Amino acid sequence: MTGFRLEVCSVASDELLEPLALLEEPLRSGEPVSSRFVEQLKKAVERGEVEVLAAWLGSEAGLVGVATLAFRPNISAGAFFASVEEIYVRDDVRRRGVGRALLESVEERCRARAVSYVEVQTDDEAAPFYEALGYMFEPSVRVLSRSYAL
Repeated sequence: MTGFRLEVCSVASDELLEPLALLEEPLRSGEPVSSRFVEQLKKAVERGEVEVLAAWLGSEAGLVGVATLAFRPNISAGAFFASVEEIYVRDDVRRRGVGRALLESVEERCRARAVSYVEVQTDDEAAPFYEALGYMFEPSVRVLSRSYAL
């Protein structure tokens, strides 16, 4: 990243469109999320339930990465925890520290909120990235899901 300055910042609720567009291409094959979802996301950001982090690399490269972080209560622990819901770095800037910078910002946000536990659900391909940054596989945890018709 010689000659470029990487900056990661929190995105305000009224500035979500560009970060969402960056996520929509790889995660939704370019299909935009509905305006209803955008409004729900804006409200979640305003309430502090979700934080969207954007990584900017100089003026020429622009927006190069996005992470979304959700904060939820864990009654059994008596504390809040966070989960990295989405993280994406543009292909042309991968392996240059952008993902690491986004996760360092996640850590800063969690520290500021006294959140000591962060989880991420990932696939086998991305797991080594997270493991290199201190995330550990939890063999006692299973993720189950169910879809409901809306």
